[in-house]
Amino acid sequence: MHYEEFKNVVKRIYLMFSLLAVMLFIMALGVVCNMLYPSFLGFNKESTPTYETPESLGVIDRNDIKNGIHQPTGLVEGEGLEQVVVSCTPCHSAKLVTQNRATKEGWVGIIRWMQETQNLWDLGANETIIVDYLATHYAPENKGRRDVLSNIEWYNLDVK
Repeated sequence: MHYEEFKNVVKRIYLMFSLLAVMLFIMALGVVCNMLYPSFLGFNKESTPTYETPESLGVIDRNDIKNGIHQPTGLVEGEGLEQVVVSCTPCHSAKLVTQNRATKEGWVGIIRWMQETQNLWDLGANETIIVDYLATHYAPENKGRRDVLSNIEWYNLDVK
């Protein structure tokens, strides 16, 4: 009779481990599916931000603007600054904006690329405000070569 009891205990342990293995497999499959398709399990549902006017946004503290620059972001003060902060900085640094230069068409192209490849939401009526701000403050600059160097004090390097 001891053998039969032992056999039953082993069967129960085997069954518990089998169920545990199946549960772990299902959980791992869910994690992989969620990584490949974020909305698969209903998590990470994208929501479109709703905002209408700069006054309703309330993200810019006027005390943070020094010499025409919004200190927390480095963006130039101007009409549309709040929409740019709300629409751009949740996903990337404002430095990504300040290091780029484009025409209105160029900025629209960049926005379309982000919408197609980076899940940027539809900006709605704010797109015009954002593009106007960017094209005004971050338009291409017609720069030539650097100025000719002058008053240079040359010296010889000691090479051993």
